[in-house]
Amino acid sequence: MQLLKKSWLVLLISTFAACTMYKPPVKKGSFEYDEEFLRKRDDSLIVLSDGGLGMVMVSPKYQGKVFTSTADGLNGKSFGWIKYETFDQKQPDPHMNAFGGEDRLWLGPEGGQFSLFFKPGTKMEFANWHTPAAVDNESWELIAKSGKKVSLSKSTHLQNYAGTNLSIKLERDIEIMEPKAIQQLLSIDADTSVRSVGFNTVNSISNTGDNAWDKTTGAPCLWNLDMFTPSPRVVIVVPYNESTSGKVATTNYFGEIPKDRITYKNGILLFKADGKSRGKLGIPPHRAKNMAGSYDAENDVLTITMFDVDSTASYLNQEWKTDTAPYSGDAVNAYNDGPLADGKQMGPFYEIESVSPAAFLKPGEKLIHKHSVFHFTGNKAALNKIALKTLGISLDDISAAFK
Repeated sequence: MQLLKKSWLVLLISTFAACTMYKPPVKKGSFEYDEEFLRKRDDSLIVLSDGGLGMVMVSPKYQGKVFTSTADGLNGKSFGWIKYETFDQKQPDPHMNAFGGEDRLWLGPEGGQFSLFFKPGTKMEFANWHTPAAVDNESWELIAKSGKKVSLSKSTHLQNYAGTNLSIKLERDIEIMEPKAIQQLLSIDADTSVRSVGFNTVNSISNTGDNAWDKTTGAPCLWNLDMFTPSPRVVIVVPYNESTSGKVATTNYFGEIPKDRITYKNGILLFKADGKSRGKLGIPPHRAKNMAGSYDAENDVLTITMFDVDSTASYLNQEWKTDTAPYSGDAVNAYNDGPLADGKQMGPFYEIESVSPAAFLKPGEKLIHKHSVFHFTGNKAALNKIALKTLGISLDDISAAFK
């Protein structure tokens, strides 16, 4: 009898231990899932916290990317788009390694007379297109970090399409913002039903060579690209300046965007971003405002991006052409991924992008470009107030644009 009691006791203890040790599987799409995935591949991964449920994930190994963020703790939705398959490639892709990332820093121009993606004299077609390694697959140096901020840098040497050799130093500060600071910056008053996360990036490029970068030699530019996960009900929102003349947007980067996927109304451009039709648009600097965003009606996520724009500066034309005016480019871009002609697809994802003016720098000089990202979730009425205040349009009008 005593032996039987001991056996039952051992069984009870074992069962209790097993229950306490059991951990349910982490849900794909959550911040925790992405953190676990990335920590296996980057032991330098950094998670910044706003002191509450907001978190931002930064990777020195993967080009100083902000991979993703959440407004609702470890179990909350992961806002950045990550292509998990890319990490298991045995050899780097010669064109671009699409790891993803909610905010990544690239260099431009992509195409044109001063392209950084094509070697001098080559035809501007995909076979010859190569992303500079410093912003594609090389690690960055971690300079400093705290619980809320991280600083990184990268030095590189490039040759542009015109044959100019460029010695470059890139620096990048990424800082998570507390909810009160977000509200102050955006001049909004969000109620307690709204959860938010936001971060600010300060990006710089320095000329570390011996020669000046000018309109004859060509100059690079900084380029922030934010990659997000689409849904059937995502719409990108790009406010623009109505008081000036000229075209509102370039809409034929990859062929003309179909009319049923883009619309203009009262100084607001709306672009369907469901990840099912490849298209890119750009807003010229004299038309661009310093804000864009998106609304995912399926998941009730409002995203706002805020960035520097100089309406009087020269922006680089990034089209894959050598016969266009090289300093007639766009300041703000948006992209919806979709199948290529052969049916293959990189994503699906969608992007909101901002670029700096051309970096006409003398040796030792530096150009800075700021770019911030904010996400809001919660009560739709509360989100609607934020959308009206920042983007100048209601959520209902955004949602109804492509019904």
